[in-house]
Amino acid sequence: MGVRERERKVYRPLRRAGLEVIPDAVPDGIVPFVGGYGGEDCSGGFSHPYDTPRLVERLNEDWYALAVSTGLFDHRREFLVMLPQGTRTHATVLRNMREGREASPALWTRVRLLERWDVMGRGAGSAFLGVRAGHPGFGMMALDGSVYLICSTGERGVDVAAVPHPHRSENVLRHLEWFAGWDYPVGNPELRRRIAAWLAARGPAAAGASASAVPPGVA
Repeated sequence: MGVRERERKVYRPLRRAGLEVIPDAVPDGIVPFVGGYGGEDCSGGFSHPYDTPRLVERLNEDWYALAVSTGLFDHRREFLVMLPQGTRTHATVLRNMREGREASPALWTRVRLLERWDVMGRGAGSAFLGVRAGHPGFGMMALDGSVYLICSTGERGVDVAAVPHPHRSENVLRHLEWFAGWDYPVGNPELRRRIAAWLAARGPAAAGASASAVPPGVA
């Protein structure tokens, strides 16, 4: 897929939602994936059922308040968003996961929050930050890796949680070690390689969170 196609299919919809993509500008050393965190790793968040009045507006307000309070933005309101590689949408990735097919590798992408934005409405409706307006799903990270925000759409509502310094969490590191060694036919070998390289770069002391081959519980 060429640069122009990605600009048309991915960057433009995100810009309409108030997120300007800054290509090829992800800082070095950022943890490539976050999973396996527990309740003890979270330092804030919120939940709203789908029947909440003014749902999208409430979600936007609470997301922004959480982002500011946890330090997601830098001084230019820039941060990272996990986006599928290529032009596969969030809905396609979820469908592939349900059907047991290999998902498109997801990568961190640097973005800037513009003055006018609608992450939970147009962002979710763009199909890259959710499945439709009011049904968001995404992962976000501060540029210095100091906080990770995860948003998931469940059966009854939307849940958002903040995980500070995920690269220091024993739960997250244990999950990464398991994932890097997970030999599954429809797994994601590219992501496994990136995780293994990241763990190796941290050194044996930092990477030795666990030698268990059993996957930890996912939050």
